[in-house]
Amino acid sequence: MTDLYDRHRAVMPEWLALYYQHPIELTHGEGRHVWGADGRKYLDFFGGILTTMTAHALPEVTKAVSEQAGRIIHSSTLYLNRPMVELAERVAALSGIPDARVFFTTSGTEANDAALLLATAHRRSNQILAMRNSYHGRSFSSVGITGNQSWSPTSLSPLQTLYVHGSVRGRGPYASLGDAEFTAACVADLRDMLGQARGGVAALIAEPIQGVGGFTSPPDGLYAAFREVLAEHGILWISDEVQTGWGRTGEHFWGWQAHARSGPPDILTFAKGIGNGMSIGGVVARAEVMNSLDANSISTFGGSPVTMAAGLANLTYLLEHDLQGNARRVGGLLIERLRAICAQLPVVREVRGRGLMIGVELVEPGTDEPNQRAAAAVLEAAREGGLLIGKGGGHSTSVLRVAPPLSLTVAEAEEGAAILEQALRAA
Repeated sequence: MTDLYDRHRAVMPEWLALYYQHPIELTHGEGRHVWGADGRKYLDFFGGILTTMTAHALPEVTKAVSEQAGRIIHSSTLYLNRPMVELAERVAALSGIPDARVFFTTSGTEANDAALLLATAHRRSNQILAMRNSYHGRSFSSVGITGNQSWSPTSLSPLQTLYVHGSVRGRGPYASLGDAEFTAACVADLRDMLGQARGGVAALIAEPIQGVGGFTSPPDGLYAAFREVLAEHGILWISDEVQTGWGRTGEHFWGWQAHARSGPPDILTFAKGIGNGMSIGGVVARAEVMNSLDANSISTFGGSPVTMAAGLANLTYLLEHDLQGNARRVGGLLIERLRAICAQLPVVREVRGRGLMIGVELVEPGTDEPNQRAAAAVLEAAREGGLLIGKGGGHSTSVLRVAPPLSLTVAEAEEGAAILEQALRAA
Protein backbone atom coordinates (compact mmCIF):
# COMPACT_ATOMS: atom_id res chain seq x y z
CA MET A 1 0.00 0.00 0.00
CA THR A 2 2.96 2.30 0.63
CA ASP A 3 3.84 2.06 -3.06
CA LEU A 4 0.34 3.11 -4.16
CA TYR A 5 0.27 5.90 -1.55
CA ASP A 6 3.61 7.21 -2.80
CA ARG A 7 2.36 7.11 -6.38
CA HIS A 8 -0.83 8.90 -5.32
CA ARG A 9 1.13 11.71 -3.67
CA ALA A 10 3.38 12.04 -6.71
CA VAL A 11 0.56 12.74 -9.18
CA MET A 12 -2.48 13.93 -7.17
CA PRO A 13 -3.05 17.42 -5.69
CA GLU A 14 -1.95 17.97 -2.10
CA TRP A 15 -5.46 19.20 -1.25
CA LEU A 16 -7.10 15.93 -2.29
CA ALA A 17 -8.12 14.58 1.12
CA LEU A 18 -7.43 10.99 2.19
CA TYR A 19 -8.77 9.28 5.30
CA TYR A 20 -6.46 7.56 7.80
CA GLN A 21 -2.79 7.88 8.69
CA HIS A 22 -2.21 4.85 6.50
CA PRO A 23 -4.79 5.18 3.68
CA ILE A 24 -6.50 2.03 2.49
CA GLU A 25 -7.31 0.83 -1.02
CA LEU A 26 -10.76 -0.73 -1.32
CA THR A 27 -10.83 -3.50 -3.91
CA HIS A 28 -14.37 -4.87 -3.79
CA GLY A 29 -17.59 -4.88 -1.83
CA GLU A 30 -20.74 -6.87 -1.22
CA GLY A 31 -23.85 -5.81 0.65
CA ARG A 32 -22.77 -3.56 3.52
CA HIS A 33 -19.15 -4.74 3.50
CA VAL A 34 -15.99 -3.81 1.61
CA TRP A 35 -12.53 -5.37 1.44
CA GLY A 36 -9.13 -3.72 1.47
CA ALA A 37 -6.21 -4.63 -0.75
CA ASP A 38 -4.71 -6.49 2.21
CA GLY A 39 -7.77 -8.77 2.30
CA ARG A 40 -9.26 -7.21 5.43
CA LYS A 41 -13.06 -6.99 5.60
CA TYR A 42 -14.81 -3.82 6.82
CA LEU A 43 -18.39 -2.99 7.73
CA ASP A 44 -19.14 0.12 5.67
CA PHE A 45 -21.00 2.84 7.58
CA PHE A 46 -20.16 5.65 5.17
CA GLY A 47 -21.02 4.21 1.74
CA GLY A 48 -18.55 6.23 -0.33
CA ILE A 49 -19.86 9.47 1.24
CA LEU A 50 -23.56 8.47 1.36
CA THR A 51 -23.39 7.22 -2.23
CA THR A 52 -23.63 3.43 -2.05
CA MET A 53 -27.28 3.78 -1.09
CA THR A 54 -28.70 0.31 -1.48
CA ALA A 55 -25.76 -2.13 -1.29
CA HIS A 56 -22.32 -2.84 -2.70
CA ALA A 57 -22.42 -4.98 -5.84
CA LEU A 58 -26.21 -5.01 -5.90
CA PRO A 59 -27.00 -7.64 -8.57
CA GLU A 60 -29.89 -5.66 -10.04
CA VAL A 61 -27.67 -2.63 -10.63
CA THR A 62 -24.62 -4.48 -11.91
CA LYS A 63 -26.83 -6.44 -14.32
CA ALA A 64 -28.47 -3.24 -15.62
CA VAL A 65 -25.07 -1.60 -16.14
CA SER A 66 -23.64 -4.65 -17.92
CA GLU A 67 -26.63 -5.09 -20.21
CA GLN A 68 -26.76 -1.40 -21.16
CA ALA A 69 -22.99 -1.26 -21.73
CA GLY A 70 -23.37 -4.18 -24.11
CA ARG A 71 -25.87 -2.15 -26.18
CA ILE A 72 -24.50 1.42 -26.19
CA ILE A 73 -22.44 3.27 -23.59
CA HIS A 74 -22.69 6.85 -24.78
CA SER A 75 -24.73 9.12 -27.03
CA SER A 76 -25.02 12.59 -25.29
CA THR A 77 -28.25 14.55 -24.87
CA LEU A 78 -28.30 15.45 -28.58
CA TYR A 79 -30.13 12.18 -29.21
CA LEU A 80 -33.25 10.68 -27.68
CA ASN A 81 -32.30 8.50 -24.74
CA ARG A 82 -34.91 6.05 -23.44
CA PRO A 83 -33.29 5.28 -20.04
CA MET A 84 -32.88 9.02 -19.38
CA VAL A 85 -36.52 9.78 -20.16
CA GLU A 86 -37.72 6.85 -18.06
CA LEU A 87 -35.66 7.87 -15.03
CA ALA A 88 -36.69 11.52 -15.47
CA GLU A 89 -40.36 10.50 -15.46
CA ARG A 90 -39.93 8.62 -12.18
CA VAL A 91 -37.89 11.35 -10.50
CA ALA A 92 -40.35 14.05 -11.58
CA ALA A 93 -43.28 12.07 -10.17
CA LEU A 94 -41.47 11.43 -6.88
CA SER A 95 -40.20 15.00 -6.46
CA GLY A 96 -43.50 16.53 -5.33
CA ILE A 97 -42.86 19.51 -7.61
CA PRO A 98 -45.79 20.26 -9.95
CA ASP A 99 -45.17 20.29 -13.71
CA ALA A 100 -41.61 19.20 -13.01
CA ARG A 101 -38.74 19.09 -15.49
CA VAL A 102 -35.53 17.15 -14.86
CA PHE A 103 -31.98 17.85 -16.02
CA PHE A 104 -29.31 15.23 -15.34
CA THR A 105 -25.71 16.02 -14.42
CA THR A 106 -22.76 13.90 -13.34
CA SER A 107 -22.46 15.04 -9.69
CA GLY A 108 -24.08 16.96 -6.85
CA THR A 109 -21.65 19.82 -7.37
CA GLU A 110 -22.75 20.13 -10.98
CA ALA A 111 -26.41 19.82 -9.99
CA ASN A 112 -26.11 22.71 -7.55
CA ASP A 113 -24.17 24.70 -10.12
CA ALA A 114 -27.01 24.19 -12.61
CA ALA A 115 -29.61 25.14 -9.98
CA LEU A 116 -27.78 28.39 -9.30
CA LEU A 117 -27.67 29.10 -13.03
CA LEU A 118 -31.42 28.53 -13.31
CA ALA A 119 -32.26 30.65 -10.27
CA THR A 120 -30.06 33.60 -11.20
CA ALA A 121 -31.22 33.54 -14.82
CA HIS A 122 -34.88 33.27 -13.85
CA ARG A 123 -34.66 36.07 -11.29
CA ARG A 124 -32.08 38.19 -13.15
CA SER A 125 -30.05 38.49 -9.96
CA ASN A 126 -26.73 37.12 -8.71
CA GLN A 127 -27.69 37.43 -5.04
CA ILE A 128 -28.04 34.13 -3.17
CA LEU A 129 -29.11 33.35 0.37
CA ALA A 130 -27.29 30.39 1.88
CA MET A 131 -27.13 28.82 5.32
CA ARG A 132 -24.26 29.12 7.73
CA ASN A 133 -22.20 25.93 8.06
CA SER A 134 -23.36 24.77 4.62
CA TYR A 135 -21.61 22.79 1.88
CA HIS A 136 -22.81 22.64 -1.72
CA GLY A 137 -19.88 21.37 -3.80
CA ARG A 138 -16.46 22.20 -5.16
CA SER A 139 -17.15 24.23 -8.34
CA PHE A 140 -16.38 27.96 -8.44
CA SER A 141 -20.01 28.94 -7.97
CA SER A 142 -20.86 26.32 -5.31
CA VAL A 143 -17.73 27.13 -3.28
CA GLY A 144 -18.91 30.75 -3.36
CA ILE A 145 -22.08 29.85 -1.44
CA THR A 146 -20.50 27.34 0.95
CA GLY A 147 -20.67 28.59 4.53
CA ASN A 148 -17.88 26.35 5.78
CA GLN A 149 -14.34 27.70 5.63
CA SER A 150 -12.76 24.24 5.62
CA TRP A 151 -14.27 23.59 2.19
CA SER A 152 -14.16 27.09 0.70
CA PRO A 153 -10.66 27.77 -0.67
CA THR A 154 -11.43 31.20 -2.17
CA SER A 155 -13.59 34.21 -1.36
CA LEU A 156 -13.85 35.09 -5.04
CA SER A 157 -17.25 34.29 -6.51
CA PRO A 158 -19.59 35.23 -9.36
CA LEU A 159 -22.35 35.44 -6.74
CA GLN A 160 -23.09 37.75 -3.84
CA THR A 161 -23.93 35.47 -0.93
CA LEU A 162 -25.76 36.42 2.26
CA TYR A 163 -25.73 33.86 5.08
CA VAL A 164 -28.79 33.17 7.21
CA HIS A 165 -29.13 31.61 10.68
CA GLY A 166 -31.06 28.40 11.25
CA SER A 167 -29.20 25.34 10.01
CA VAL A 168 -27.43 24.55 13.30
CA ARG A 169 -29.88 23.93 16.14
CA GLY A 170 -27.48 23.26 19.00
CA ARG A 171 -24.93 26.06 18.60
CA GLY A 172 -24.93 29.78 17.88
CA PRO A 173 -26.81 32.76 19.30
CA TYR A 174 -30.25 31.10 19.25
CA ALA A 175 -29.26 27.68 20.63
CA SER A 176 -30.82 28.31 24.05
CA LEU A 177 -34.26 29.06 22.61
CA GLY A 178 -37.12 26.58 22.31
CA ASP A 179 -37.95 25.30 18.83
CA ALA A 180 -40.76 27.81 18.19
CA GLU A 181 -38.67 30.72 19.46
CA PHE A 182 -35.65 29.49 17.50
CA THR A 183 -37.68 29.44 14.28
CA ALA A 184 -39.14 32.89 14.98
CA ALA A 185 -35.68 34.33 15.61
CA CYS A 186 -34.32 32.82 12.38
CA VAL A 187 -37.29 34.18 10.40
CA ALA A 188 -36.64 37.62 11.90
CA ASP A 189 -32.99 37.29 10.87
CA LEU A 190 -34.06 36.37 7.34
CA ARG A 191 -36.31 39.43 7.11
CA ASP A 192 -33.48 41.62 8.39
CA MET A 193 -31.10 40.10 5.85
CA LEU A 194 -33.50 40.79 2.99
CA GLY A 195 -33.65 44.39 4.12
CA GLN A 196 -29.91 44.62 3.44
CA ALA A 197 -30.02 43.05 -0.03
CA ARG A 198 -30.10 45.25 -3.07
CA GLY A 199 -32.90 44.47 -5.49
CA GLY A 200 -34.37 41.01 -5.90
CA VAL A 201 -32.54 38.07 -4.35
CA ALA A 202 -32.52 35.05 -6.66
CA ALA A 203 -32.87 32.11 -4.28
CA LEU A 204 -32.26 30.52 -0.91
CA ILE A 205 -30.29 27.28 -1.16
CA ALA A 206 -30.37 24.97 1.85
CA GLU A 207 -29.61 21.39 2.82
CA PRO A 208 -32.54 20.09 4.93
CA ILE A 209 -29.91 18.24 6.98
CA GLN A 210 -26.38 19.51 6.48
CA GLY A 211 -23.99 16.80 5.35
CA VAL A 212 -20.38 17.96 5.53
CA GLY A 213 -21.50 20.37 8.27
CA GLY A 214 -21.97 17.44 10.63
CA PHE A 215 -25.57 16.24 10.08
CA THR A 216 -27.06 19.34 11.70
CA SER A 217 -30.63 20.45 11.04
CA PRO A 218 -33.17 23.04 12.16
CA PRO A 219 -36.51 22.32 13.83
CA ASP A 220 -39.11 20.86 11.48
CA GLY A 221 -40.99 23.60 9.69
CA LEU A 222 -38.24 26.22 9.67
CA TYR A 223 -37.85 26.20 5.89
CA ALA A 224 -41.63 26.32 5.51
CA ALA A 225 -41.60 29.50 7.59
CA PHE A 226 -38.71 30.81 5.50
CA ARG A 227 -40.61 30.04 2.31
CA GLU A 228 -43.54 32.21 3.40
CA VAL A 229 -41.14 35.13 3.64
CA LEU A 230 -39.39 34.25 0.38
CA ALA A 231 -42.72 34.04 -1.43
CA GLU A 232 -43.48 37.64 -0.47
CA HIS A 233 -40.47 38.66 -2.57
CA GLY A 234 -40.68 36.06 -5.35
CA ILE A 235 -37.44 34.44 -4.14
CA LEU A 236 -36.92 30.80 -5.13
CA TRP A 237 -36.19 27.97 -2.69
CA ILE A 238 -33.54 25.42 -3.74
CA SER A 239 -33.52 22.26 -1.61
CA ASP A 240 -30.13 20.56 -1.81
CA GLU A 241 -31.08 16.88 -1.44
CA VAL A 242 -27.73 15.46 -2.51
CA GLN A 243 -27.36 13.71 0.86
CA THR A 244 -30.90 13.73 2.28
CA GLY A 245 -32.80 12.37 -0.71
CA TRP A 246 -34.21 8.92 -1.55
CA GLY A 247 -35.50 8.04 1.93
CA ARG A 248 -32.25 8.16 3.89
CA THR A 249 -33.85 10.12 6.73
CA GLY A 250 -36.45 7.35 7.17
CA GLU A 251 -39.33 9.65 8.01
CA HIS A 252 -39.42 11.26 4.58
CA PHE A 253 -38.41 10.48 1.02
CA TRP A 254 -36.98 14.00 0.65
CA GLY A 255 -35.57 16.18 3.39
CA TRP A 256 -37.79 19.10 2.37
CA GLN A 257 -40.87 17.14 3.43
CA ALA A 258 -40.07 17.93 7.08
CA HIS A 259 -40.83 21.52 6.04
CA ALA A 260 -43.74 20.86 3.71
CA ARG A 261 -46.34 23.21 5.18
CA SER A 262 -45.60 25.85 2.54
CA GLY A 263 -45.35 23.35 -0.32
CA PRO A 264 -42.43 21.84 -2.24
CA PRO A 265 -39.28 23.71 -3.23
CA ASP A 266 -39.07 25.51 -6.56
CA ILE A 267 -35.86 23.63 -7.36
CA LEU A 268 -34.55 20.35 -5.97
CA THR A 269 -31.05 18.99 -6.52
CA PHE A 270 -30.02 15.36 -6.11
CA ALA A 271 -27.06 13.03 -6.67
CA LYS A 272 -25.07 10.43 -4.72
CA GLY A 273 -27.45 7.63 -3.69
CA ILE A 274 -29.56 7.42 -6.84
CA GLY A 275 -26.62 6.00 -8.82
CA ASN A 276 -25.40 3.67 -6.05
CA GLY A 277 -21.87 4.66 -7.05
CA MET A 278 -22.49 5.58 -10.68
CA SER A 279 -22.04 9.28 -11.51
CA ILE A 280 -25.55 10.71 -11.46
CA GLY A 281 -26.73 14.12 -10.31
CA GLY A 282 -29.63 16.25 -11.35
CA VAL A 283 -31.98 19.16 -10.96
CA VAL A 284 -35.77 19.10 -10.73
CA ALA A 285 -37.62 22.39 -11.18
CA ARG A 286 -40.99 23.78 -12.11
CA ALA A 287 -41.23 24.08 -15.89
CA GLU A 288 -41.47 27.87 -15.63
CA VAL A 289 -38.09 27.95 -13.88
CA MET A 290 -36.35 25.16 -15.81
CA ASN A 291 -37.37 26.60 -19.18
CA SER A 292 -36.32 30.16 -18.36
CA LEU A 293 -32.88 29.83 -19.96
CA ASP A 294 -32.82 31.65 -23.29
CA ALA A 295 -29.78 29.87 -24.74
CA ASN A 296 -29.12 26.36 -25.97
CA SER A 297 -27.46 23.80 -23.73
CA ILE A 298 -26.52 20.14 -23.73
CA SER A 299 -24.84 17.64 -21.44
CA THR A 300 -22.16 15.40 -22.85
CA PHE A 301 -22.16 12.94 -19.96
CA GLY A 302 -25.24 13.86 -17.91
CA GLY A 303 -27.96 11.32 -18.63
CA SER A 304 -25.54 8.69 -19.94
CA PRO A 305 -27.42 5.53 -20.97
CA VAL A 306 -25.31 3.41 -18.61
CA THR A 307 -25.73 5.61 -15.54
CA MET A 308 -29.43 6.05 -16.24
CA ALA A 309 -29.89 2.28 -16.45
CA ALA A 310 -28.12 1.98 -13.10
CA GLY A 311 -30.31 4.69 -11.59
CA LEU A 312 -33.51 3.05 -12.79
CA ALA A 313 -32.52 -0.35 -11.40
CA ASN A 314 -31.37 1.16 -8.12
CA LEU A 315 -34.50 3.28 -7.63
CA THR A 316 -36.72 0.30 -8.45
CA TYR A 317 -34.92 -1.84 -5.87
CA LEU A 318 -35.15 0.90 -3.25
CA LEU A 319 -38.90 1.33 -3.71
CA GLU A 320 -39.79 -2.34 -4.04
CA HIS A 321 -37.83 -3.26 -0.89
CA ASP A 322 -39.05 -0.25 1.14
CA LEU A 323 -35.55 0.86 2.04
CA GLN A 324 -36.97 4.12 3.36
CA GLY A 325 -38.91 2.08 5.90
CA ASN A 326 -35.80 0.08 6.69
CA ALA A 327 -33.86 3.31 7.25
CA ARG A 328 -36.55 4.44 9.67
CA ARG A 329 -36.65 1.16 11.60
CA VAL A 330 -32.99 0.16 11.69
CA GLY A 331 -31.82 3.77 11.84
CA GLY A 332 -34.09 4.35 14.82
CA LEU A 333 -32.59 1.37 16.62
CA LEU A 334 -29.05 2.45 15.77
CA ILE A 335 -29.43 6.03 16.94
CA GLU A 336 -30.97 4.94 20.24
CA ARG A 337 -28.20 2.40 20.73
CA LEU A 338 -25.58 5.07 20.10
CA ARG A 339 -27.31 7.50 22.44
CA ALA A 340 -27.29 4.90 25.20
CA ILE A 341 -23.59 4.25 24.63
CA CYS A 342 -22.64 7.91 24.46
CA ALA A 343 -24.66 9.02 27.48
CA GLN A 344 -21.81 7.68 29.62
CA LEU A 345 -19.01 9.30 27.61
CA PRO A 346 -18.03 12.90 28.44
CA VAL A 347 -16.25 13.22 25.07
CA VAL A 348 -19.66 13.09 23.30
CA ARG A 349 -21.72 16.26 23.24
CA GLU A 350 -24.63 15.03 21.14
CA VAL A 351 -25.90 12.15 19.03
CA ARG A 352 -28.25 13.51 16.37
CA GLY A 353 -29.81 12.66 13.05
CA ARG A 354 -32.64 10.80 11.38
CA GLY A 355 -32.89 7.40 9.80
CA LEU A 356 -29.49 6.28 8.59
CA MET A 357 -27.97 9.77 8.72
CA ILE A 358 -26.46 10.03 12.21
CA GLY A 359 -23.90 12.43 13.65
CA VAL A 360 -21.89 11.99 16.87
CA GLU A 361 -20.38 15.31 17.96
CA LEU A 362 -17.19 15.11 20.05
CA VAL A 363 -15.95 17.79 22.45
CA GLU A 364 -13.25 18.37 25.01
CA PRO A 365 -14.74 16.70 28.12
CA GLY A 366 -16.56 19.14 30.36
CA THR A 367 -16.75 21.82 27.67
CA ASP A 368 -18.49 22.62 24.38
CA GLU A 369 -15.17 22.97 22.56
CA PRO A 370 -14.94 20.79 19.42
CA ASN A 371 -12.47 17.91 19.77
CA GLN A 372 -10.84 17.27 16.42
CA ARG A 373 -8.15 15.10 17.98
CA ALA A 374 -10.73 12.71 19.42
CA ALA A 375 -12.66 12.57 16.13
CA ALA A 376 -9.50 11.64 14.25
CA ALA A 377 -8.62 9.04 16.88
CA VAL A 378 -12.09 7.45 16.79
CA LEU A 379 -11.98 7.32 12.98
CA GLU A 380 -8.70 5.40 13.19
CA ALA A 381 -9.83 3.14 16.03
CA ALA A 382 -13.08 2.27 14.26
CA ARG A 383 -11.13 1.32 11.14
CA GLU A 384 -8.87 -0.89 13.25
CA GLY A 385 -12.00 -2.53 14.64
CA GLY A 386 -13.33 -3.20 11.14
CA LEU A 387 -15.74 -0.25 10.73
CA LEU A 388 -15.57 2.60 8.21
CA ILE A 389 -17.26 5.88 9.19
CA GLY A 390 -16.89 9.51 8.10
CA LYS A 391 -16.37 12.81 9.82
CA GLY A 392 -17.34 16.44 9.31
CA GLY A 393 -18.69 19.33 11.32
CA GLY A 394 -18.44 22.93 10.28
CA HIS A 395 -15.18 24.60 11.19
CA SER A 396 -13.89 21.73 13.31
CA THR A 397 -14.43 18.28 11.70
CA SER A 398 -15.28 16.99 15.17
CA VAL A 399 -18.47 15.12 14.20
CA LEU A 400 -18.47 11.43 13.34
CA ARG A 401 -20.75 10.76 10.37
CA VAL A 402 -22.61 7.44 10.29
CA ALA A 403 -24.48 6.74 7.05
CA PRO A 404 -24.59 3.06 6.00
CA PRO A 405 -26.38 1.67 2.94
CA LEU A 406 -30.16 1.75 3.47
CA SER A 407 -30.37 -2.07 3.40
CA LEU A 408 -28.49 -2.28 6.73
CA THR A 409 -29.67 -5.16 8.93
CA VAL A 410 -30.35 -5.02 12.67
CA ALA A 411 -27.44 -7.40 13.29
CA GLU A 412 -25.07 -5.18 11.29
CA ALA A 413 -26.32 -2.09 13.14
CA GLU A 414 -25.56 -3.78 16.47
CA GLU A 415 -22.14 -4.90 15.24
CA GLY A 416 -21.25 -1.41 14.04
CA ALA A 417 -22.47 0.20 17.26
CA ALA A 418 -20.33 -2.18 19.32
CA ILE A 419 -17.22 -1.37 17.28
CA LEU A 420 -17.93 2.35 17.52
CA GLU A 421 -18.40 2.06 21.28
CA GLN A 422 -14.96 0.49 21.65
CA ALA A 423 -13.44 3.23 19.45
CA LEU A 424 -15.13 6.00 21.47
CA ARG A 425 -13.98 4.51 24.78
CA ALA A 426 -10.43 4.29 23.43
CA ALA A 427 -10.57 8.00 22.60
